[in-house]
Amino acid sequence: MVVGAAIVRDGTRRVVVGAAIVRDGRLLAQRRAVPARLAGRWELPGGRVELGESEPAALRRECQEELGARITVLGRVGVDVPLPGSVLRVYSATMTEGSPEPRALEHAGLRWVSGAELTELDWLDADRVLLPDLATLLG
Repeated sequence: MVVGAAIVRDGTRRVVVGAAIVRDGRLLAQRRAVPARLAGRWELPGGRVELGESEPAALRRECQEELGARITVLGRVGVDVPLPGSVLRVYSATMTEGSPEPRALEHAGLRWVSGAELTELDWLDADRVLLPDLATLLG
């Protein structure tokens, strides 16, 4: 997820959104390629909310840009996760019927993980905070 830059503020906090995309009991994770200090670590798809954009609209746009896929945004997952100068909000999502299969357009790779596999990945710190909520989401 992109942290920083010009992102929308909610009160005094900038907002970054993440998508917990679930299909067949598995969560979609993507592996960072850049920057070098984060390369190889895993995160949820998503990014910054642009001016005038709703959080669900930002998630749909980011997933189209990062994955070439269309999603349906559902409800919130977990609590707001503080980031330097911003806040991360994660939403559950599903693949929209007829969507192309997700591809790693901006990342080093993708992986569908089960609840049992969540802790096997080297998640970015902000996403790691939400692992208990993501495990609950996966049942």
